[in-house]
Amino acid sequence: MTLIIDSSFLVALYDGSELYHQRAYEFAKDRSETMLVPDSLLPEVSYMLRRNLGYADSLIFFDFFEHRSVRLEPVLRDDLARVKEISEHYADSRLDLVDCCIMAIAERMNITRIATFDRRDFSIFQPRHCDFLELLP
Repeated sequence: MTLIIDSSFLVALYDGSELYHQRAYEFAKDRSETMLVPDSLLPEVSYMLRRNLGYADSLIFFDFFEHRSVRLEPVLRDDLARVKEISEHYADSRLDLVDCCIMAIAERMNITRIATFDRRDFSIFQPRHCDFLELLP
C-alpha cells in the first residue's frame, strides 16, 4: 500500500521543535510501505526547514530520500486541471496549492492514505475515488 507524504509531516519529522515531531518520528521509523512525495512540496518543505533550522541543519531533510522507500511523484498536466477544479470548488476554504496537488495525485493514483498534520484542508475534501482520505498518523 502507498502513503502520500504532506509538507506538514516532513517538517515535523525533521524539525525537533515542531509540536508533532515525536509523533512523526514514531510513525515514520518503521514504515514498510512505499511513501510517495509529490515533487511540488519540495520547495515548501525546504523553505520551512531553512526558516526554522537554518541553512546547514535543513539539509538533513535530504536523508529522507536516501534511507527510505520513497518515490518522488511529479504533478502531471492533467493533475493541474484537477487542482484548479478542487481550488475553485473549495474557494471559500482557500486550500493550499500543495495540498490540492496531493489531492489530485491521490485521486489519479487511487491512494487513500495521507501522512499529514494538516487536518483542516484534507478533512473537508471529498475525493472522487473514495469516501474520504485517511489522515495519518
